[in-house]
Amino acid sequence: MKKENFESNLAQLEKIVVNLESGNLSLEDSLEQYKAGIEIIKNCNQIIENAEKEVEKIVKDFKDNE
Repeated sequence: MKKENFESNLAQLEKIVVNLESGNLSLEDSLEQYKAGIEIIKNCNQIIENAEKEVEKIVKDFKDNE
């Protein structure tokens, strides 16, 4: 899965949730969708962690320059 931005990952995750909640998928398809959703969640968590680190660095740099 290519690296995408948070918003596109979230949109993909929302589609997966809709598909899973529809009840129209086979068990195998449901499992594949679930696995894909877990990978997207991991990507989103990584994006959030990177953003938090960047904010921490910005705040530290700001405080160091006061």
